[in-house]
Amino acid sequence: MSLLLDALTRRRFLWLSALAGGTLVLGGCSDEPREQAPSSTTFDEEEPAAGEGAGGNDATSAENDAEVVRSRVDAMTLEQKVAQLFVVAPEALVEDVAQVTAAGDMTHEGVKAHPVGGIVYFAQNLIDPDQTTEMLANVKHFYSEDGNIAPFLAVDEEGGTVVRIADNEAFGAQNVGDASVLGAAGDPSAAKEAAEKIADYLKPLGFNLDFAPVADVVDPARSDTMGLRSFSSDPAVCADMVRAEVEGFLGQGMLCCAKHFPGIGAAAGDSHDDAITIEKTIDELQETDLVPFKAAIEAGVPLIMVGHLNLPNIISDGVPAPLSAVVVQDLLRDTLGYAGVIVTDSLSMGAITNYYTPAEAAVAALKAGCDIPLMPERFGEAYQGVLDAVAAGDLTEERIDESVTRILAAKQRTIGL
Repeated sequence: MSLLLDALTRRRFLWLSALAGGTLVLGGCSDEPREQAPSSTTFDEEEPAAGEGAGGNDATSAENDAEVVRSRVDAMTLEQKVAQLFVVAPEALVEDVAQVTAAGDMTHEGVKAHPVGGIVYFAQNLIDPDQTTEMLANVKHFYSEDGNIAPFLAVDEEGGTVVRIADNEAFGAQNVGDASVLGAAGDPSAAKEAAEKIADYLKPLGFNLDFAPVADVVDPARSDTMGLRSFSSDPAVCADMVRAEVEGFLGQGMLCCAKHFPGIGAAAGDSHDDAITIEKTIDELQETDLVPFKAAIEAGVPLIMVGHLNLPNIISDGVPAPLSAVVVQDLLRDTLGYAGVIVTDSLSMGAITNYYTPAEAAVAALKAGCDIPLMPERFGEAYQGVLDAVAAGDLTEERIDESVTRILAAKQRTIGL
């Protein structure tokens, strides 16, 4: 772990310091139980104190942050570390609740038993500003009260087709439009402004992470799912727009995530349903699909999401990209030099669940080099599967520490620990 922290310090937390200056369908019905709020009390937002996510950007600050992270990781139990790896939907933390719209005793019990690294919310969880603000503030309070590390509070808010807030009139938020429209206009400043607007309405609600922007280069002749969500079929245009959006999010203090590495824009089909495939070689990816991700890395993007993509000319054993060390470690870490947090696309998608158990998928993602197994189909099984893998020697605790260190580093410089 010390080597990793030294590397992060040498990079002076570049992607973090910049901050300082998938669709889920769940079966919620009206006659199914919903969690009730504990009371009308809403806990106030707590800004991180100086030295706890609000420090300067110089080398001394980076070294101090690295020491804070090191100390916190060293003090964690294995169970706490493994929980920190997961970002889940709120329903994963409570029993027999199909639609979570409040954070009450059941949520508190859930995050106390499994203090996951983050929670991602969808349209069914978000009713109006007051309800959302109270729910997220309560979650933050539960973590703080129990002495646990502050969670990512995440949402998919790309703009245009994929939004959870801007398509709900109760929030009164402007939908900034699809990436394809921004890309066609060719003005990076407009893309930056779009990201700033999204951050401006997400932050007051309590969100600190947006799973955006989309960095996929679309091939209109093949893709039937990414046409509106991608900025362009031109890698250079995509790169300019992605860089601008990353800068826009970070400038507003909002964590963001470029997706879906190494690029699903030329794939037919939908990974929500089953496996998708691209026949490209490494050289072809370098010329097209990787260009926007390189721009995102240069802009300091704190998270990158790996898409559920089969690459038969690159991955010889046939596993999807998030479960392949060739893609995650060799390509993203080593070739592109990315030192930030790597998250899988949702592990509840058909591209994964049709072929792997929750435990198998989570363990394989970590072995490949991912840091966050996102939204496994059954969280409890995935969590226990990782613990069992460590006990069996299939994963080492040192490997877990590497990912937890990267996750805590992102939090330390933004939302605090």
